Amino acid sequence: MVFTDRVDAGNQLAALLEHLRSERPVVVGLPRGGVPVAAQIADALDAQLDVILVRKIGVPSQRELAMGAIGEGGVRIVNDDVLRATGVSTEEYEAVEYSERIELERRAAKYRGDRTRVALDGRTIVIVDDGIATGSTARAACAVARELHAQRVVLAVPVAPATEVTALRDLADEVVFVETPDYMGAVGQWYRNFAATSDAAVVALLREHEHLR
Repeated sequence: MVFTDRVDAGNQLAALLEHLRSERPVVVGLPRGGVPVAAQIADALDAQLDVILVRKIGVPSQRELAMGAIGEGGVRIVNDDVLRATGVSTEEYEAVEYSERIELERRAAKYRGDRTRVALDGRTIVIVDDGIATGSTARAACAVARELHAQRVVLAVPVAPATEVTALRDLADEVVFVETPDYMGAVGQWYRNFAATSDAAVVALLREHEHLR
């Protein structure tokens, strides 16, 4: 299956999450591409919408390859296997992490402005992205939700590689996928329209859902 766009992916995921409606969940999207997907789910479940901020720490020579991730609340995840395989030094890692921490803080200010983060304490949290490749960002997002005292963590993603499914199920109380292919490739290959989501689009979607806060 190939999704038309992120709206289509969100609608398909929402149909698999209807059982959560009675739990009055908070739906949190991973910026940027996960937010349009999350918005469809929030609409379908009449749920609050927010972002959960994490940043992938990419290998300097291959930025799409994650050697770790950071998130709100001081969450920090290091992929030792990737570090060993690539030979990235501690100093190189810390330099990338520092720049990504600055970007994370910039995005928090950009997306929320003077609005406070939706409280996750004691809530069911649905973490949404537009796809998973290595799983590092999803791991960080789940860790952030736990750090912020979520009672139950649900990971909902349109497409993720079958090789990652078992590991991802260890991170969340429930995982929901539309597709789990044996060969994943790039996330964008699973969408007919995978145009980049802008910061402005993320801010607009969050503002549209302010009435539910």
